[in-house]
Amino acid sequence: MKALRNYIDKIKPHFEKGGKFEKLHSTFDAFETLLFVPNTTNKNGVHVRDAMDMKRTMATVVLALVPALLFGIWNAGYQHFLATGQEADFWPMVLHGFLKVFPIIVVSYGTGLIIEFIFAQLRGHEVNEGFLVSGMLIPLVLPVDIPLWMVAVATAFAVIIGKEVFGGTGMNIWNPALLARAFLFFAYPAHMSGDTIWISGLSGGEGIVDGYSGATALGAAVTSGNIDKFSLMDSFLGFIPGSIGETSTLAILLGAVILIYTGVGSWRIMLSVFAGGFLMALGFNAIGSTPLMQIPALHHLVLGGFAFGAVFMATDPVSATRTTRGKYIYGFLIGVLSIMIRVFNPAYPEGVMLAILLMNTFAPLIDHFVVEGNIKRRLKRASVNA
Repeated sequence: MKALRNYIDKIKPHFEKGGKFEKLHSTFDAFETLLFVPNTTNKNGVHVRDAMDMKRTMATVVLALVPALLFGIWNAGYQHFLATGQEADFWPMVLHGFLKVFPIIVVSYGTGLIIEFIFAQLRGHEVNEGFLVSGMLIPLVLPVDIPLWMVAVATAFAVIIGKEVFGGTGMNIWNPALLARAFLFFAYPAHMSGDTIWISGLSGGEGIVDGYSGATALGAAVTSGNIDKFSLMDSFLGFIPGSIGETSTLAILLGAVILIYTGVGSWRIMLSVFAGGFLMALGFNAIGSTPLMQIPALHHLVLGGFAFGAVFMATDPVSATRTTRGKYIYGFLIGVLSIMIRVFNPAYPEGVMLAILLMNTFAPLIDHFVVEGNIKRRLKRASVNA
């Protein structure tokens, strides 16, 4: 590493102001800070610093996503061999899933990072590390058989419309990964819904077992009126069809432990989302007039993208609320709206993503009222004491 550091220091002047590669300074700086801790220092004022900069924060989130990613790779192979009636050991399943998932990740990162570099060069700014997380989140919320060109188009939409038009990382209103999924759902619904897109090869009819259905648990509840073949334990562990990284609630909760332990993710938001969803589902259970209302409340929390959204999407520090009380309100409303959309709109049972995008929009308003309420209470206490 010392030799690499010396080489970078040697060529660095060429990329600084006055150097022959001055216009590529942002690109060079991105690679340097990826390899080494930045050596910049503050020039004015007093600052309190700790070891958790943006690069470490983003790396922690990616690490927390690894359990869901690894399980998603295995499950992609498992669901394929199950659908085709073939016997396969662990490693063939992993290999099949890897060959399906890895290209999606490459396209996501490749498209997004190229756009990030272009905008950084045009603006003369540093390349932010925010897309390190978005580039992994986007593949994990997509079906395994999604065409790669759609991944590229959705990623470009998310980065340009979701981030760069607002000023880049830290300025966006909505979660970019959710924008990518919402864009694909409304622009190419045939590739984001139905029974044939969640299992690799099912849409092409590659020797599928007679009578086999690739419907997700929520899809089965809408079409057939029950989820009997998807037990609560299988749904919790993730042995069900679904988006690449969303099926295993266990793997997602392992990621949640990492986020909470490191202080990167807000446990208040996670807890509130689950609480809101559970209470809303209990209310619908009491009514029970439709198949989706009859799904047990606990089962609702481990189906679809609910857990993934609660842990990795709702807790996005840029698009979520900042105040302590606001986090509880924000998370609770996401949980309530997720189940409400799921039940009332069978055409889009995956309501958590729309719920989070909606609450992203209202997050600043929630914080505003919380802050105003705090100010009024303090003024009232001050007047009483006086």
